[in-house]
Amino acid sequence: MGTDYATSVEQVHRALGDRQYWLARLAGSGADEAHLERMDVASDGSIDVVTTQVLRSDRLPGVVSQFHRGDLAIRREEMWTPVRDSRSRAAVAGSIAGAPVSLTGNAVLMPSEAFSRLDLQATVEVRIPLVGRKLEKFIGNQLIELLIAEQRFTTRWIAENH
Repeated sequence: MGTDYATSVEQVHRALGDRQYWLARLAGSGADEAHLERMDVASDGSIDVVTTQVLRSDRLPGVVSQFHRGDLAIRREEMWTPVRDSRSRAAVAGSIAGAPVSLTGNAVLMPSEAFSRLDLQATVEVRIPLVGRKLEKFIGNQLIELLIAEQRFTTRWIAENH
């Protein structure tokens, strides 16, 4: 899955390395709680970001609340390489505290006709017998929506802040 940005690879990467970007992105995420757990930007331009977003149990879709009691704490880690040859790559991992759910993937931020494109290949695994595949599909669809919303936010944030 992928999404296009109306900004350059370098501009998107610069935003990913900006603490204010992450704080604004989390504040606008729609989560009931959102935390920037860790953000490290190395001298070579590599970026390591860990976030946690919490959705209260009363807001969870029925398909989720059937299999998970309580609030949903979603932990996400993105480890971006420096921009080299107009590209940056990331390892992405996600998990839900207390739930048999994991996400692993790789992303590439690269030039495109629309200035830049983020391609993400991710695997969602839900280790619940009989219904795991159904939940994986649900989470995958939510991930696509999230990617689109994050692209819109990033494009707007870059336009307003750089």
